[in-house]
Amino acid sequence: MRRRALGAISAAVALTVPWLAIVGATDGLPWLAAAAGLEYQAPAALRTVSTLWTVLLTGLTVLGASFLLAWAAETAEKDVPQAFAIAVLAVLAVAPEYAVDALYAWNAGVFAGTERGVEAGNLAVANMTGANRILIGIGWAGVALFTVFRRGSSTDPSVENRPGFLSDVVILDREIGLEIVFLLLATLWAFLVPLNGGIDVLDMLFLVGLYVCYIAVILRDEVEPETDHVGVPASLQRFSKPGRIATVLVLFAYSGAMIFTAVEPFAHGLEHLGESAGIPSFFMIQWIAPLASEAPELIVVIYLVNKARSTAGFNALISSKLNQWTLLIGTLVIVHSLALGEYGVLAFDFKQSAEIWLTAAQSFFAIALLIRFEISVGEAGTLLGLFLSQVFLEFAIIRDLVALPISSTDLLLVYTGIYVVLGTALFVSRRRAFGRLLRRTAGTIGDAMSAGGEHSHGADD
Repeated sequence: MRRRALGAISAAVALTVPWLAIVGATDGLPWLAAAAGLEYQAPAALRTVSTLWTVLLTGLTVLGASFLLAWAAETAEKDVPQAFAIAVLAVLAVAPEYAVDALYAWNAGVFAGTERGVEAGNLAVANMTGANRILIGIGWAGVALFTVFRRGSSTDPSVENRPGFLSDVVILDREIGLEIVFLLLATLWAFLVPLNGGIDVLDMLFLVGLYVCYIAVILRDEVEPETDHVGVPASLQRFSKPGRIATVLVLFAYSGAMIFTAVEPFAHGLEHLGESAGIPSFFMIQWIAPLASEAPELIVVIYLVNKARSTAGFNALISSKLNQWTLLIGTLVIVHSLALGEYGVLAFDFKQSAEIWLTAAQSFFAIALLIRFEISVGEAGTLLGLFLSQVFLEFAIIRDLVALPISSTDLLLVYTGIYVVLGTALFVSRRRAFGRLLRRTAGTIGDAMSAGGEHSHGADD
């Protein structure tokens, strides 16, 4: 088991080594040489790495570092207070996406009032909406389909075979109802975000506050089932406490440093590749960049599903969506204002407003699919089909591959309408299930608050 864990960690680190070598040779060694009073010139081959190779190597670095972050966070749960563990996990769940997003939000503040600043603000929205739509369109839908059609699914208790075409379903854990309701609240608020011309302090207060409330409910809940970790975290947790803590700190520090050094060249490299291919940088940052940051999570979830832990895998995806749809959006205005030197709204144009509306509409439809705590093959296929068709049609319009009577922005609004109509129809037809979900969630919150009050009273006594 420990050999497997060591092999997995070594593989993740190996993904970061090529970029680490380039950074060390072009930045680290010259600095050390200067400090020692010597002269050092990096090899020409390293100083002229092509844009394509830069994107490839930095993308692999983000991928490997994301795995290391996830393993470190899970391992840390054994030694840190629960509140701290949850807070760290929440941030780390969106760390790779946030790194790129924060970069553009920062640039939007640094170059405020210029064309570059406006473009940076738009790219911040691009990465945020792309990451969220990939998580649902590929993540939720793809994992549901994989759960049903994978080898050995007949023995998975979360898979239920039903008569009819594409009627087999994946049964979800009813405990995830709390996350579904909080995600619905964040989704409804997201429809309002573009109305103020950008992401502002009200969005930050509501979305971050919503997540804080969610954490408060979870912390007050007395029911704390043990988490059965698998793979690397399970092996690392068997170390002695000093060795375990040291390992976690090293993984945190190394992976954080790798993401910090790789994210900027990765994002800018994608922009340049898009420009050279005639593809807008917005499209590249929206769809290519999030693939690297979302890949580790999707791979881990597929691993869990393949081990007949489908419920745990799907719950992880839903929780991650809640993190991204609250913390990721809500904190961008903070980064932007820090770079600006004063409070400022992270502004974007109407095209990006349409992107946010479409992302919120997709989330609305996806939540409607889950209010009965199950998702069928047909529903997952619809979710995947709508996502892929929108991306391909938008790309075709941008590249003039097809002649449509509408613009790419109009296309976004059309798909927004489709998602909203389908989601509303589902909420109406499943209104009783939705009512039960709300009552169950209200009861969970009430029980948690009562438990918290009893704990506080006991402490005072």
